[in-house]
Amino acid sequence: MNRIRPGHADNLDECRREAFRLLARGVADPRSPFHTPTLATVGPDGAPSLRTVILRAFDPTLRRLSVYTDARSAKAADIGVEPRVALHAYDAAARVQLRLTGRAALHRGDAVADAAWSSCRAQSRLCYAIEPAPGTPVDAPLPGPDDASAGRDNFVVVAIGVEAVEWLWLSADGHRRARFEWTGREPHATWLAP
Repeated sequence: MNRIRPGHADNLDECRREAFRLLARGVADPRSPFHTPTLATVGPDGAPSLRTVILRAFDPTLRRLSVYTDARSAKAADIGVEPRVALHAYDAAARVQLRLTGRAALHRGDAVADAAWSSCRAQSRLCYAIEPAPGTPVDAPLPGPDDASAGRDNFVVVAIGVEAVEWLWLSADGHRRARFEWTGREPHATWLAP
């Protein structure tokens, strides 16, 4: 039972700042539950598709998140057709859920992708060098690739412009839920029934 109500739980502006703080921590701290949110895309059949991603960057001023993917993945194909996406993350210890919606743009072979590739560890680069393409049926598990440079052409930065954030805090003393939606620079903020 949560006995201590966080100071931000009753203030919309503080809730938004806390949500952004959690996202920033997700980039910096691999142990944070917000480091590995679930990304939802819409497939060609209209069905949602979910997968865990690693949050690589967050700019609170621009409300832009970044994750990486392989250009040959279903995720990249989905976004190429329908850029609307959603992200979800939950911290069970803090009992806080974030749901975000926005539009994704794929960066491949441009300055954004070049900068991200340069900052990737060698081990991470190997993920994009795997053959055949992600999701291809194979007869047995594949050995890891040896040459990370082969993955550069497959490397994509998915930049997500956040259009809405829902923050939910669960407490036996009364849940709190807030929504922030941007159509311009300033958000429309409102409390929601939990």
